[in-house]
Amino acid sequence: MKYNTQEKRLPMPEYGRAVQKMVDHAVSIEDRDERQRCANTIVAVMGNMYPQLRDMPDFKHKLWDHLAVMADFKLDIDYPYEVASPETLHTTPQRIEYPKGNIRYRHYGRCVEEMMKKACAMPDGEERDQLLRLIAAQMKKEYILWNKDSVEDEKIVEDIKEYSDGSISLDAEQLNLGVYRAPVQQQNKSQKGKNNRKNKKKH
Repeated sequence: MKYNTQEKRLPMPEYGRAVQKMVDHAVSIEDRDERQRCANTIVAVMGNMYPQLRDMPDFKHKLWDHLAVMADFKLDIDYPYEVASPETLHTTPQRIEYPKGNIRYRHYGRCVEEMMKKACAMPDGEERDQLLRLIAAQMKKEYILWNKDSVEDEKIVEDIKEYSDGSISLDAEQLNLGVYRAPVQQQNKSQKGKNNRKNKKKH
């Protein structure tokens, strides 16, 4: 008895080993016309396996791409579409550059720092005051999430002043940021049950 683990790895596992054997057989056919008819039949079978995807754009094109991949690009037929090639299939994605530059306060993050730069560039007025209140509230949340402890509004005011190199001085009492507590991680039901049993034993 031969197990699947002993078989060769499937390039497209979603179609199963039976379809893969059909593709392997098509590659081995010497007569070109017969090979073409066999390929057409295989693509029809592949399409019938996923009828819910027929309305997707380029659905048939993708089926022929998959056939080429399953045949290891060795199936010599007249493809109705320009199918994928080994070069395009294994192209390395373009590297995404990671944002460079140091963050003054890591617990506040880069977004707060960028918002403070915009606030510093804005003229005095209600719009800037509203933005600064929003920034201060966000800074308090971020600080508590990082520190897991309460923080006085005066500390947020000091950090804003440092962010702005002393150009922005806020009144902590006027800010009135309120009380914010770090969210408590909820226990799952099994953990709650264990804790309840422990408490009952103590009593």
